[in-house]
Amino acid sequence: MKRFVPGYMAAAVALSALCSCHKTKDKDADSVPVINVAEATTDSIVLHKDYPGYLEARTKAEVVGEVSGRLLTKNFESGSYVTKGQVLFTIESTKYRDAVQEAQASLASATSQRDYYANQSSAMQKAYEKDAVSKMELLQSQSSLRQAEASIRNASAALENAQTMLSKCTVRAPVSGYITLNEVSVGNYINGEGNPQTLATIYDNSVFDAIFSIEDDQYRTLLGADKGASGALYRNMPLKFSTPMPHSYTADLYYVAPSVNSSTGSLQLVGNVRNIDNELKDGMFVTVSLPYGTNPKAVIVKDAALSTDQLGKYLYVVNDSDKVVYTPVTVGPLYQDSLRVIEKGIKAGDRYVTEALLTVRNGMKVKPNLKK
Repeated sequence: MKRFVPGYMAAAVALSALCSCHKTKDKDADSVPVINVAEATTDSIVLHKDYPGYLEARTKAEVVGEVSGRLLTKNFESGSYVTKGQVLFTIESTKYRDAVQEAQASLASATSQRDYYANQSSAMQKAYEKDAVSKMELLQSQSSLRQAEASIRNASAALENAQTMLSKCTVRAPVSGYITLNEVSVGNYINGEGNPQTLATIYDNSVFDAIFSIEDDQYRTLLGADKGASGALYRNMPLKFSTPMPHSYTADLYYVAPSVNSSTGSLQLVGNVRNIDNELKDGMFVTVSLPYGTNPKAVIVKDAALSTDQLGKYLYVVNDSDKVVYTPVTVGPLYQDSLRVIEKGIKAGDRYVTEALLTVRNGMKVKPNLKK
């Protein structure tokens, strides 16, 4: 029995070694992390180029005082919405009321004179037909009548002007919109008759112009794309703001300047923007995403999966051996807010890491968990 012990022990040692090897392999397999990945996809997208611009209210009007006198009342809340024709200010009107009364008196006097000379001319005509007066006397009476009629026209014009000036003592809103602070305080004297004085400004914020400029060579691209500026490609151009707005806005291109600015080599364009949610203001800076073509097979990844280092943008791509590969990429425009176009670096179908970007490294073995 003793001579069989060494063989038995050798078998036991071998079995123990085999079990230990399996445990090591299992432990190594368990240490490989599960990493969420996604596949780069393709889609047909519209290509855009961003241009800085600004918003300008399509309709804005200055409220001016066109008569002279003290500002008596202000009849609105600054910053409020006012309607066309609404009384905004009143200016003292004493001298203008007096001017209306004087003009009315002058018109009445001219009318009386006209009636007198009309009767005289009629009498002279009858007398002349009976040879009771000379031709010269008849012509003189007719001339006096014409002068009296001219005096009526002058007096009527003077009365109309006086009434117009009196009406301007009540300053009304020329358009509907939001009104600024008054630039002249109640009680101050304004000399609007000599030089109309601005009292406030009204902005109609319902429609804005998005004004921006493009390079003249980009204009040639615009002409060749989708029937030029009037084509569907240039409707609903996306707008971006330095601070994102609660709602999204677009512009419809409707104006292209007839000439290129020779000093800058740029061309002015204007798009129509509807302020549906009343969030936009005159003078706001905006970035206009101008379409310049389409890419029917653009490679697209999740924008959040991109990282940046000193060399630029990169992705962690998982190759066929399930190893992480540091992959520099050239990025294009943002797509649908959360996706990014990749112009160079990967192709459709390549797997890239979407989560735990700080824990993976180049050459690392992973278990890819494919998510859409």
